[in-house]
Order: sequence, then C-alpha cells, then structure tokens
Amino acid sequence: MNFYLQSFLIFARIGLFTIGGGYAMVPLIEAEVVEKQRWITKEEFLDLMALAQTAPGIFAVNIAIFIGYKLHKFWGAFWMTLGTILPSFVIMLLIALFFQQIKSIDTVESIFRGIRPAVVALIAAPCLKMAKSARIHRRNVWIPVVAALLIWQLHVSPIYIIILSGVGGYLYGTRRQQRATRKEDPA
Repeated sequence: MNFYLQSFLIFARIGLFTIGGGYAMVPLIEAEVVEKQRWITKEEFLDLMALAQTAPGIFAVNIAIFIGYKLHKFWGAFWMTLGTILPSFVIMLLIALFFQQIKSIDTVESIFRGIRPAVVALIAAPCLKMAKSARIHRRNVWIPVVAALLIWQLHVSPIYIIILSGVGGYLYGTRRQQRATRKEDPA
C-alpha cells in the first residue's frame, strides 16, 4: 500500500475512534507509529511529542505534522495531518447539526458521563509511559510534580515552565560535565 494512503488511513482511524482530544490519541499513535509500523523509535517519538507540545496549535495535529514531515517531508505531513483532522471535522459537523435534538436525551447524557473517566485514563496512560521514557525516577520525580502544581494551582504559564526546565537542564548538564572533567584530570 502507498505510504501516503497508509499513513492517512492510520491517522484517520486514530482520529475517528479517539475521544478526549490529542493527548488521548498519544497511546494509539505511539502503538501504530513506534511499535507496529516501526517508522520511528521511542526516543524519536518522545522528542517529537516534546516538540509538538511546545508548538502553538492542536497537539494531535502538531504531532501528525512532525511525524509526517520527519518521514516524508511535506506530503507525509499533509496526509497524516489530513487523516488526523478529517474525522473530527466530520463528527463535529454532524454533532453541530443534531446537538439541539439529542442533548437532553438521558441516554446520551449518561453515555457522556460514562466516557469522562475513560478519557482521563487515556490521558494518564501516555503520561506514565512518557515518564518511563524520559527516565523519571524517585530522585527527579519532584520536577514534573512541581511543574504540574505550579501550572495547576498557581496558574504559572507553561511557557515559563518550559524555559525554566530548559535552563535548569542546561545548568545541570554543564555542572555534571564539569564534575566528570575534574575527576578525569586530577591535576
């Protein structure tokens, strides 16, 4: 099968059956792109996710663009992005057309109440996987916890968290490199 058609169909299927937005798509995208198709490695996926999170726009679209572009430049990005967007667009169009008629139906309301906890789980699962891939352990688990609390409780902009984390990572890496150099060269 042609790569462009295959990538469009994969991302369309993910977009069609994922409720909960871009973060809920992460485990499905990872399963397809990293584990099943082996188009990129776990480390590359983690890097592309970090890049997708820092770019403005819709997370799922950003990750489709970055993966598609990495694999097949413009046309790869185009077809993966179209696959990601099209199902949601069609579903939202249909919901908008019929929402007023179905919103007060008890069954529909119950279905949405039942879906909410599943969406939370779909978002939590990739966070735990990313923590493992990012080598989060008991000595550094405080970093994402503090970052999340700063954003959630103190309403600190995620941009500041990203900048501060980058600066902190740079300083930590520099300090570690200086220590290693001193140990190797005991003058």
